[in-house]
Amino acid sequence: MKRDLLSINDLSPEDVSNIIGRAIQMRAGATSNVLAGKSVALLFEKPSLRTRASFHVGIQRLGGYSFYLGRDEVGFGGREPISDMAQVLERYVDCLVARVFDHESLKELAKYADIPIINALSDWEHPCQTLADLQTIAAHKGGLHGRKICFVGDGNNVARSLALGAAGAGAEFSIASPAGYELDEETLARADMRGASRGGHAHQLRDPQEAVKDADVVYTDVWTSMGQEEESAIRLKAFEGYQVNPELLALAKPGAIFMHDMPAHYGEEVPPGMLDHPQSLAFDQAGNRLHAQAAAMEFLFVHAAYPPPDH
Repeated sequence: MKRDLLSINDLSPEDVSNIIGRAIQMRAGATSNVLAGKSVALLFEKPSLRTRASFHVGIQRLGGYSFYLGRDEVGFGGREPISDMAQVLERYVDCLVARVFDHESLKELAKYADIPIINALSDWEHPCQTLADLQTIAAHKGGLHGRKICFVGDGNNVARSLALGAAGAGAEFSIASPAGYELDEETLARADMRGASRGGHAHQLRDPQEAVKDADVVYTDVWTSMGQEEESAIRLKAFEGYQVNPELLALAKPGAIFMHDMPAHYGEEVPPGMLDHPQSLAFDQAGNRLHAQAAAMEFLFVHAAYPPPDH
């Protein structure tokens, strides 16, 4: 049996906790050779700095070998069917890490490949980012249970994975978004289900000032993601008043941390210099991608015999 990581829902809350704990150990110097003698293909439709570099180094640290296939080589569903690609690549490599425009591409890879498929970002979720985010919060706040995590901005892939992961860890997740850009009700309901036994909860708000009140963590992301460039002018107008700046951060709990998954669009969701704010952990957060992803890959290979949680 293989384990895929397409969504945070592919991991139980206990799985997430174990991966975060292992990531913290790896950051402190713990080693693993779980990928010794194994190869991993990085299939990227979208450009990347942090994701590509952190996976490449992480695979090497686990004893494995990786190679990169960009958009021209991959051509999901263009040059050849995804089903054919999956069945060819599974004969070359032991794992596929894919960064795609359409989440359905990941599902099709997982359907036809008998090796682990890891979501390195899709239009629906970004689970690897959430694992690094939760690792960062846990390390700096002494745990996740009972923490209030506030996301200000678009109900996008990053927000979706974070809602599911945070609530499952027993945190209170709130998101403030303008009308038409909210997180979907299905995700909020699923987050509440994941958090039910741990006291976790997720809810949608409109007012960013109300949302950040008493928050331990204030998080934001770009208003216009890759593939949405034609909507940029409309989104800039819709998100007026949703910038996370020092004034908004000051309304959170004293000592609250600021997070951003990067890259930042300065002058939009944050003012220039915000990632260097004394309360910002954005660069630490980026660094933790290396350790969280290494821990996730180790988990997928070590626990391949264990079935994933029910969806």
